[in-house]
Amino acid sequence: MDDDGGNPVSHGDDPLTRWLGIIQARSGNLAASEAKVVKLLLSDPLFVGTSTTAQVAARAGVSAPSVVRAARAIGFNGFTELKLEIARARGTTEFFAPSEALADNASTAAVLETSIRTGNDAMTALGGALDLAALDEAVGTVQRAGQVVAVGAGTSAAVAADAVFRLRALGARASGIPDHESAMIAMRLLGPDDVVIAISSTGRTSSTLSVADAACSAGATLIAITNQHDTPLATLADIALVVGGAPLPAQMAAAGSRLAHLVVIDALAAALAIRDPDRRRRAEHAGIDLPNIS
Repeated sequence: MDDDGGNPVSHGDDPLTRWLGIIQARSGNLAASEAKVVKLLLSDPLFVGTSTTAQVAARAGVSAPSVVRAARAIGFNGFTELKLEIARARGTTEFFAPSEALADNASTAAVLETSIRTGNDAMTALGGALDLAALDEAVGTVQRAGQVVAVGAGTSAAVAADAVFRLRALGARASGIPDHESAMIAMRLLGPDDVVIAISSTGRTSSTLSVADAACSAGATLIAITNQHDTPLATLADIALVVGGAPLPAQMAAAGSRLAHLVVIDALAAALAIRDPDRRRRAEHAGIDLPNIS
């Protein structure tokens, strides 16, 4: 990394990392110039926090008014309030900066270290971004559901499969339908008592969006697990579980999102088990009945 305003890297569960997760969650639908400013903020918060509007504008390649508009677009009254929040978040700790992309000749040790840090950063951002009221609402909705269908494409398909496994173990009528056409047919047969959990990191995956839209049209409740607010999936959803996410190297972005989404599923299942002792007993019984293959 070059040294023109770059940050020393810190590790661990620091407040600035959590704060960046919140900012990432808010940055789903920005104008091009605003997106440039937010990209700079996410990659180098110390520079933004210690610079003037003109300096930030010059480095981001936008006009000074665009810097102010970007601050407002992500929830602040202006650039001054944004800088104050950066100062509060960073405190007296070291500063966060995202991992650089792995080089072609990266060692196995470097790959492992980056993978571990990706998971740590994704979890930290999740802790700052996830709306607990939305999670609580999702738990209650699943608890009352007649049936639950989980859908996702690509790496999100694995998260959907995990959701089905966890909810089935708790006695829920849960299913997953990997084939898109079959899923579309199934969505049209749902009703107001049914729930669809749609998982998409970007919130823009076309196949997932079409299934989610069909579910809403049928009257089912849509729960979205995604990375940002104001994306098509989050906007469509009745309940949006947004995990945020600090900027990650390209090779690790999908892995970081998947880990955060899996933790949301774990939290959803655990809260459901705590609320409903009968479901918890079913889960314990299901675990006991699994064959011992050791």
